Amino acid sequence: MEDFNPAEFVQIQIEKIEEVVGGEKALIAVSGGVDSSTCAVLTHMAIGENLICVILDDAFMRMGEPEWVAGVLSKPPLNLPVRIERVQERFLNALRGLRDAEEKRKAFRKTFYETLSEIAKREKIRYLVQGTILADIIETKSGVKTQHNVLEQVGINTRELYGFKVVEPLVSLLKWQVREVARYLKIPPEISERQPFPGPGLSVRTVGEVRPDKLATLKKATKITENKLSKYNPSQYFAAIIDDEEKVPPLDVKEIIRQASEMLNLETGQVQVKVFADRATGVRGESRVYGDILALNCSKDGREILEVEVPKLVALQEAIINRKPQFTRVLYAVAERKVKKPYVIAIRAVETKDFLTAKVSPIPWSTLEETAETILEKCPKVSTVYYDVTPKPPATIEME
Repeated sequence: MEDFNPAEFVQIQIEKIEEVVGGEKALIAVSGGVDSSTCAVLTHMAIGENLICVILDDAFMRMGEPEWVAGVLSKPPLNLPVRIERVQERFLNALRGLRDAEEKRKAFRKTFYETLSEIAKREKIRYLVQGTILADIIETKSGVKTQHNVLEQVGINTRELYGFKVVEPLVSLLKWQVREVARYLKIPPEISERQPFPGPGLSVRTVGEVRPDKLATLKKATKITENKLSKYNPSQYFAAIIDDEEKVPPLDVKEIIRQASEMLNLETGQVQVKVFADRATGVRGESRVYGDILALNCSKDGREILEVEVPKLVALQEAIINRKPQFTRVLYAVAERKVKKPYVIAIRAVETKDFLTAKVSPIPWSTLEETAETILEKCPKVSTVYYDVTPKPPATIEME
């Protein structure tokens, strides 16, 4: 690990923020993640009560999250001036009917900054502080995906469009360095060690169109997944939701069935393959691709789903995508209902240092099965629960 001095970094950034903002007010949108929270604490140290922190309750946070975040950030030891802005309908309307991942991210970004612009004008604020980090810029500039908080680096004039200048104290840091700064600043571990959560929130884990009932189902599945997997401490772990609709016309999957049966020592009739209508983002080289989602369901006796160790599934995924690069995601069924329902859930858990590459977490099958069964019990609109066995690359960590 390269040398990094958080104390020196903090001192330099406080001086820079003071120099840029001066005696004026600044606005920051905080989510409770380590990036925005660290940024808020740094800026508060520099300009004190001239900082206004807002939580945009945009419909895409987890269950009870806006209130929890406000409670942690506004109480000792941080004592940040935080308020919640209720803007759920505005964001849901902005994304209504959109299925393409990049269109959704761009619609989110537009609505996010228009909302902040209105708050800034109301409060007569000319500076917006953001927790943009180095990985955000790398992924946006390379075209892997649009990070909602990368603006000036891709030629967006924030002063002209939104009326404020963006200040980004963490833009030179990777995630592990941000955590070092957070620990140095004595930010509580429930924030400093918190797993990353995307800026557009659950909208990028709602594959395809965002609808209120689909989002509500995902929020339940997310809570269950986080509760069950937290003891393994993956770098990131969550649930995503997909419409249980197959691609039309269907792809020829005979070769995939043959490949899976050989690698798992099964008869071809014991392997079922599904390709979903909606697609997911991936990475090829240093560029973003948008590809199909493949789901495997294997059984020894035609009834019980076959238990397979995660490393073996990752190897199968690699073999499939090497031959069929149109897929950016391979899922493996863990539990299912006998009756078809509108949605499926994909559990995701990865290990990573820099979030630019990631390995699939080897979660024990018993835990995956328990998690999946609980999701089926609590989420009546879910047909099947899968485990996502795709590393980054070829997948991105998030579905979209």
